[in-house]
Amino acid sequence: MGDSMKEVVEKLDPVARRLIPPNIDLGTLVPLKTNLELRDNLSLGFAYITRAPNKVTNSVVEIARALTSDDTAKNLPHLRRCVKPGDLPPHLKTQFMNEGNGRQVHFGKSNWLYILLGPKDEIPYEELVSRLATIDDIRDDIFVGVIPVPLLAPTSQMLASMWSSQFWQTIYRRNNPLGPHPSTITRFENYVSKDASVWMSLAQQIAKKSQKAGLGEPVGAVIIKRTIPGKNAGGKTVMKPGMIESDSSSDYTRTGPNGCNLDVQGGRGEMDAIPSAETEYYGDAKQLDADGSNPEAQGDDASKQDISVKESTEIVAIAADARWHQQDGTSGPTGNPMAHAALRAISMVAQKLVRAEDRPKSEPQIMEYETFQDKPLLGDEQIVFDADHPSPDGYLCHELELYMTHEPCIMCAMAILHSRMGRIVFRHRMPLTGGMCAEDRGYDSCEASGLCENGNCGGGQGLGLFYRKELNWSLLGWEWESNDAEHMLVDAHLHA
Repeated sequence: MGDSMKEVVEKLDPVARRLIPPNIDLGTLVPLKTNLELRDNLSLGFAYITRAPNKVTNSVVEIARALTSDDTAKNLPHLRRCVKPGDLPPHLKTQFMNEGNGRQVHFGKSNWLYILLGPKDEIPYEELVSRLATIDDIRDDIFVGVIPVPLLAPTSQMLASMWSSQFWQTIYRRNNPLGPHPSTITRFENYVSKDASVWMSLAQQIAKKSQKAGLGEPVGAVIIKRTIPGKNAGGKTVMKPGMIESDSSSDYTRTGPNGCNLDVQGGRGEMDAIPSAETEYYGDAKQLDADGSNPEAQGDDASKQDISVKESTEIVAIAADARWHQQDGTSGPTGNPMAHAALRAISMVAQKLVRAEDRPKSEPQIMEYETFQDKPLLGDEQIVFDADHPSPDGYLCHELELYMTHEPCIMCAMAILHSRMGRIVFRHRMPLTGGMCAEDRGYDSCEASGLCENGNCGGGQGLGLFYRKELNWSLLGWEWESNDAEHMLVDAHLHA
């Protein structure tokens, strides 16, 4: 165990220090992609463009805005409004050079600009041409072209560069219309990465103990409470005076003399005015923090909150899979689905909350078979269960963190969402049965098992339940990758 990990262990609560294994396997966090990022990251449409001398570009831009009702989305704010002839993608440069007065525009010291007008479906062509004809400098040679463009903003600088070479000059504004805001992911990842290896090692340890005892499959879950400085009791970010939350502060706009605003992002090019990431909307979805708050719009009251709280982590629940406990073969080959590790851990949290309320104890019912198996079955589970909940106020698992050896199944994923878990980290993907990842993968996962006809059952659904706009709760998710940790192999068809 390295010195940095020893410092992390020393800061853990006594219960966690008592349980963690002597050797902590290190790993890295990889943020999960949302289903929108994978499905809609390249949604193409067609847009009108024209070209005009610098001195009249303001008039052209006003026409474009008038025809699209000055709607931000219809004006494609992630695309540069004005582009110099030399900055066009090579295929467009070749195409437009041979149309109209293209050679005059492209050769020599040109004072012309290509101007993006807006989506083709939103602008009547006849009205566009008639309005452009009112501008003296282009009346005699009106050029209107149609090009394919990405309709949604890029989610990375690499993607923006690729689209710039393939379609039209594209800007990455350090936001993500298809998933959690990058600043939110970075902020929480900085905290989670410090001790994620500890909790994953603990989850693997309880999973192996359960399998050895014959209780269930080698699947483990650990739930912790993380106290983050600058977060109040409600989970919203508390900003210090003068603190800049958004990474988009490095991108801003200024207006040039020709009507095309100059977007300063790496010192490049003319650009139309674009709302900053702090106020930008995409449809009805605003960039929100994982807890539903807006990280870019905290009010003055937030800065007055107590920010003296120290960072800390405390273990709340630990549970292993127990699907084979008390089974006599009547439940079939899948075992007891109510005894999955995630469900047991969440139920233990609920019991600790009830215990904290000092409710009158009811007489225990003598049951021949307990469906939920949410009482501790292993010594490690009992130790954590007996400890008091570190923060018994609030709704069930609100803003807690879940660490699992395997990607939870769809049933468990929805239970995790309904419990208002704040973050989830797991190690092994379950492409055929998992509910958190969005990728449609796993088409060859069942080949080795020989359980499927022709060795192929079609792959997983790719539901991406950790972040779905249509659900009433979203949480951040990471996959934990490690070359050192033992692989907890299970059947590809297992519902973890």
